[in-house]
Amino acid sequence: MRQDHLHDLIAQGEGREMEFKRSPSKNLGRELCAFANSGGGTVLIGISDRGRIVGVDNHNRARSRIQSVAQSADPPISVEIESVGDILRVTVPAQSHQAYSFRGRFFIRDGATSQQMATAEIEDLFNVAGRLHFDRTPCPAFSIERHLDDEAWARFTQRAKIPQGMHRIAALLNLGLIDARHHVTHAGAWLMARDIRAVTTSAHVSCALFLGRSKSRILDRRDFHRDVPSMIDDSAAWILSKINVGTVIRGMRREELPELPEEALREALANAVAHRDYRSPANVQVHVFKDRVEIVSPGGLPPGMTVADLGTKSVPRNPLLFGMLYRMDIVENIGSGIRRILDLGREHGAPRPTIDVSDHWVTVTFPRADQEDDGGDCRPEPESDDRPDKRPEQKTKSKPEPRPETSQTTERTTTPRQGSLDTRVLALLVNGPLSKSAIARRLGHRSVSGGLNRVVRRLRRDGQVEYTLPEKPNSSRQQYRLTEVGGDILARLDT
Repeated sequence: MRQDHLHDLIAQGEGREMEFKRSPSKNLGRELCAFANSGGGTVLIGISDRGRIVGVDNHNRARSRIQSVAQSADPPISVEIESVGDILRVTVPAQSHQAYSFRGRFFIRDGATSQQMATAEIEDLFNVAGRLHFDRTPCPAFSIERHLDDEAWARFTQRAKIPQGMHRIAALLNLGLIDARHHVTHAGAWLMARDIRAVTTSAHVSCALFLGRSKSRILDRRDFHRDVPSMIDDSAAWILSKINVGTVIRGMRREELPELPEEALREALANAVAHRDYRSPANVQVHVFKDRVEIVSPGGLPPGMTVADLGTKSVPRNPLLFGMLYRMDIVENIGSGIRRILDLGREHGAPRPTIDVSDHWVTVTFPRADQEDDGGDCRPEPESDDRPDKRPEQKTKSKPEPRPETSQTTERTTTPRQGSLDTRVLALLVNGPLSKSAIARRLGHRSVSGGLNRVVRRLRRDGQVEYTLPEKPNSSRQQYRLTEVGGDILARLDT
């Protein structure tokens, strides 16, 4: 640092990121700790409180003293020391941890002074740093004697694979769900509660069905607030009751297939409940619109996690809860949740889900295929020259929204009509496999439209066409061929 820059710093005076000290005195640890907990700062040693340069006599001895104080913090604080004339400049960079103490006390920068932190502030600091996990803390609202009845215990032991006859206290101690004083942790309470709201007010899941594509009108609303595994099951069942379910012909059998992959929805719900911030006053929310399903989790990404890490790694905000859900086979291996959701969607033939992240929310959105027949809301497709009727296909009206008083599934047959775009695509594949662009050309289209994309995806989902390169779904050489199921449907339509 140049002398002129040093004089500029001194002229600015003390502040949130600047402290003057005559010498590396006993209060130096307090200042270093406060800067480490506040994102960094600078201590100029050899300056009086009024900004007058008094200098440091022995720089080597002072450096040793500063390093010793920094190493005495818990955890040790990284500092950079520079001699500028008679002055020592000590820089505290932004640290890898965010919760530092000195001699058992925590400090934080408050304006131009360093203040000792209150207990609540320390807890907040540890939570932000990811060094204190709320799910491991005792839950005073839950008592084994008063709240854990035989039915709840039987349900929990079956899910958690606890041997029959094992003593409750021994089992919960082994799982880390109670501490040495037999206080139930928050994770334990969330897993065994009859009503999770009595344990943590905002821990429930709220589900809402909206008319159309906005929140202007609610058609149906439900809150689920049993224990965590039950909430996931109940919420997944509710979503399935509000989306379309088609009928797929597999050989001689007819099977029901939801428009969105059930396992992907369940995985997204489990992730939202497992990784949410339970200290937030908000709760997990499920929104079903005409064109999408949103699963919203409060808290943003956990400390140490970035958007780039999604799908490859994970830092669980609630490791005890997540570990128990993994033991119960409710979640997959850590770090695989997002990748599994994307893989399940691709296998199902559904539109690709998206993940949006902000400071306080994580939203997984499942786009719904357009609810109109024969390619949805695309423009009418031109007919091929070999058809006697060359009038464009008429767009059919969209299906009505489910009525709020019913929770029955809306069944939709996937057997194509004679003359529909689905049937025309099947007919083109009778003579052999074709790429999607070749199908578009033979239909007389200039390019692959969104409607054609949806039709091909639907036919593959229903087992009427299949990939020629199933192991390489995104290959540029990928083609589609007619299956036995698709051939049978064409034969029935021709009779």
